Amino acid sequence: MTFLKRRKTTKGTEERPKQQEDEQPKIKPTTGPVALKHITFLIGGLMAIFLGLLTSVYVATLHENDLWFSTIQEVEREISFRTECGLYYSYYKQMLQAPTIAQGLKELVYDNKTESRRTINLLKRMNIYQEVILSILYRILSLQRYLEPVYFYLYTVFGLQALYVISIYITSWLLSGTWMSGALAAIWYILNRIDTTRVEFTIPLRENWSLPFFALQIMAITYYLRPQLKSLQWWSFTLIMASTFLFCITWQFNQFILLIQALVFFTLDCLDMVPASKVTSLYFVHVASLLLVWILQFNNSMLLGSLVLSFILSALVVRHLQRNLKSGGFLIRVLKLLLHLVVVFSLTVLTNNTSKKILGLESDEHIFKFLKAKFGFGATRDFDAKLYLCEEAFGLLPYDTFQRLLHTLILPSYLLILVTTVIIAITVAVRNLSGSSLFQSTSIKEENMIMLRPDLAYNLIHNVLFGLLALSTMRMKYLWTSHMCVFASAAICSNHLWSLSLKAIRLYSPQWVRVMRFAVPILIFIYLYHEFWPKIMTELSDLREFYDPDTVELMNWIKSKTSKNAVFAGSMQLLAGVKLCTGRTITNHPHYEDKKLRERTKQIYQIYSRSSPEEVYSILRLYGTDYILLEDSICYERRHNRGCRLRDLLDIANGHVMDGPGANDPDLKPSPYPRFCDEIKSNKPPYTIYFSRVFKNKTFHVYKLKKKRDVPY
Repeated sequence: MTFLKRRKTTKGTEERPKQQEDEQPKIKPTTGPVALKHITFLIGGLMAIFLGLLTSVYVATLHENDLWFSTIQEVEREISFRTECGLYYSYYKQMLQAPTIAQGLKELVYDNKTESRRTINLLKRMNIYQEVILSILYRILSLQRYLEPVYFYLYTVFGLQALYVISIYITSWLLSGTWMSGALAAIWYILNRIDTTRVEFTIPLRENWSLPFFALQIMAITYYLRPQLKSLQWWSFTLIMASTFLFCITWQFNQFILLIQALVFFTLDCLDMVPASKVTSLYFVHVASLLLVWILQFNNSMLLGSLVLSFILSALVVRHLQRNLKSGGFLIRVLKLLLHLVVVFSLTVLTNNTSKKILGLESDEHIFKFLKAKFGFGATRDFDAKLYLCEEAFGLLPYDTFQRLLHTLILPSYLLILVTTVIIAITVAVRNLSGSSLFQSTSIKEENMIMLRPDLAYNLIHNVLFGLLALSTMRMKYLWTSHMCVFASAAICSNHLWSLSLKAIRLYSPQWVRVMRFAVPILIFIYLYHEFWPKIMTELSDLREFYDPDTVELMNWIKSKTSKNAVFAGSMQLLAGVKLCTGRTITNHPHYEDKKLRERTKQIYQIYSRSSPEEVYSILRLYGTDYILLEDSICYERRHNRGCRLRDLLDIANGHVMDGPGANDPDLKPSPYPRFCDEIKSNKPPYTIYFSRVFKNKTFHVYKLKKKRDVPY
C-alpha cells in the first residue's frame, strides 16, 4: 500500500446553401462591425488556449506535489504507475531500451514476457500504439540530452488535457455563440476535477489518451451539424475522421462508446432532427475508423465482432428497405417507427451473434456476463463477472458525486437546462412526427429548426445517454461530467434558450435577453472565484511525498537477487509493477480482454483459495512459475464486504463456503484444505516440500518453487 508522507510547506457569417433534400432555416447574418467580431474571436481564442494550458500546468503541479515526483528515485516513479498503468508504461520503456526501433517493434509483436510460456502480439492485443509512437519520437528527436523519458511521457499526457479543455471550450462556444460559455465550461471542468478526470494519478490509463480526442470529435460533430454550413464542411468532416480514429486506436473500449454515439445518431435520424445524409456520413466515420484500427491491430477480431458495427449495418439496411418511414400521419409514423426499432435491434442481435460465431470471438464475453448480472438478469457465480461487480468503479454513481456537482452550481444549472431542452426536443419530435417530412412546409421545418438546432439536439441526446451510462457505472462518469460542463454553460449563455424562457414567463425583450445571457454567467464566475480560489491555493500548497518502502524493497530484491529469466506469479496489479520495474517475465496481468488470460488468472489466483499445496504447485508449474508473490492485503482483505473479497470470489467459484460469519448458499461445501496464502507461512509440511520462502517484509512474502527433481513423489 502506498502512503503519502507530508513535507513541510511555506505559505506562499457564411453563405446560405441552396435548398436541397434537407431544408435549412433562413437565419439572418449577424450584424455588427467586422473589426469587433475579429477582436471578439481573438479574445475568445486566446482565452481557450490560456485555459487549456492552465489545466495542463494545474494537473502537472498536483502530480508533482502529491508524489514529489522530481526527486524520488526511478523505482518509486515506476511504482507510482499502479496496476494497468504500469503495464502500459512498461512498453514505452521497453521500446526505449531496445537496441533499435525495428528490434523494439519485433519484441512487441512476438512478446513472451507478458504471459509466460505464451507468445502474444501486443500490438494486436493492446492499444499501445501511443507508447510506440511516443518512444519513436523520443529516439528520433534525440531528446535524451534535454528531457528524461518519463517526463516526455508525462508532458504528452498532460498536454492532451489542454486539447481536452480547448475542445470542450469551443464546443460550448459553438452552441451558445459566445466565448464566455466556453470559459465557464473550462472553469467548471477544472473545479470539478475529481469527477471530470483522474489524469494526475492514473497518467498512462487509456482513457487519458482517448478522451481528449473524443472531446475533439464531439466539437467537430457539433460544427458539422450546424445549419448554414458550407465552406468548412469538408474540413470539419476530415477532423471528425481523424479524431474518431485517434480515439479508437488509443482505447480498447472504443466500440462501446461508439455504440452509444451511434444510438444518438440513430435517434436523431428517426426523429428527423438531423439530415439523414449527415447521419449516414457519421456512420461511415465509425465504420471506417474501426476497420482501420482493425487493420493496424493485426485483424483484432474483437473489433469485427463489435456491437456497433452490427448496429450500424442493421440501421442502414433497414432504413434502405423501409423507405417510407417518414411518411404518413402522426399515428402511422409512430407505428412505423416502433416497427423500425424492433427490426433494427433484432437484426443487430442476429448479426452480432452470427459474426461472433464465425469469428470464434470470446474476448468480450465477460463484459456481457457482467452487464447481465448488474442489471438483474440473474445471479452469477462467474469469477470474472463478480470481479467487476464487486469493484466500486463499476457500481452505481455514488451520492457524494452529486454533492460536489451541486457545490459548484453545475448540477442545478444542468438539470434546469436539461428539463427545458428536453421539453423543447419532445415538442419538436412530436411536430416532426405529425406530418410527412416529404410534404411538410418549409416554414414548419424552419420553425422546428429554430426551436432546436441539429447541433444542440445532438448534444442533448448525447448528454442524456451518457448520463444514464454514468449513473449505472461510476467509472463511465468521465464521459458525462465533462460534457455536462459543455451543455450547461452553453445553455446558460444561449440567446435562443433565454428568449424561449423569457417568452414563457412573458418578460421577453431583446434587452432582457442580452442582460440575462451575460449577467448570469458573470454572477456564477464571481461565486466560483469567491468559493474555490482559496481552496485551489491551499491544494497547490499541500506538498506530499511518495512513500511505499515495502514495494520498493521488493522490486529492488527481485532485480538484484533473481535471474533475468525468472517467472513471477501473483496478483494482476502487482505483476504489472514487476514487469515495469524489473523486466521479469510474469504469468498474468490486468489487461483482461482475452479469454485464455482470464482463465489463467483464475488459476493463478488459487494461491488465495482453499486448495492443496500439490494442486497449487501443479498450476504454477504449468505456467513455468519460479516465484510466487503473496500479499497480506489480499490474503487478509478487509476493504470489501464479505462476498466481494477476492478470497470469497474464489471460494464461491470453487464451490466452497466463505470465511467468517454470515450466510452461504446451501450447495457450497467446506473445503478440506486451509487457505493456501495463510497456511504456507507456517513453514510446515507439505508446503515446505514444494515451496521455500526467500523474501519477506511487512507487506509481501515471496516463495520459490522447488524444482521437480527436488520434490518427493
